[in-house]
Amino acid sequence: MLARRLVLGSAAMAALSVLVVLALWVVTSAREPAAPGAPPARAQPPDGLAILDGWDSLRAEAWAAGDVGGLRALYVDGSHTGRRDAAMLRAYVARGLSVRGLRTQVLGVRVLHRDETAVALSVTDRMRGAVAVGGGRRVQLPADRASTRNITLRRVDGAWLVEEVRE
Repeated sequence: MLARRLVLGSAAMAALSVLVVLALWVVTSAREPAAPGAPPARAQPPDGLAILDGWDSLRAEAWAAGDVGGLRALYVDGSHTGRRDAAMLRAYVARGLSVRGLRTQVLGVRVLHRDETAVALSVTDRMRGAVAVGGGRRVQLPADRASTRNITLRRVDGAWLVEEVRE
């Protein structure tokens, strides 16, 4: 009986070993070997539209909360665009208003530059759905007309920040 268990246990271990070897072979053979002397593969540059979409969501949150400091933190230090955006939000906050539902509808995008630390885009977009709320008032803000701007984002301490937006 003990001999039979040892044989069955050994057979199970052998089968498991074969499965592990096969799995390793499949995984390693699926990779393309690098050409001799070729530089190691580099990570793909980031997707500019995905970065902009995430940034726009954070901007909308700052506007909805009336968080001027949080909004400024989305821009590179010294950004003229950041100062203008913060001044507009400060004016809304001073009147007791917040802006909710701020959405950017991207109509077109062209990548001008993209690497691990910077993304430059030409973006045609418009703002939609924003509502100013405060003091018992709720005012639908007019939809923005489509416009094209060049937007430069920089990666600073792991976060994507807008450097400038130019018409």
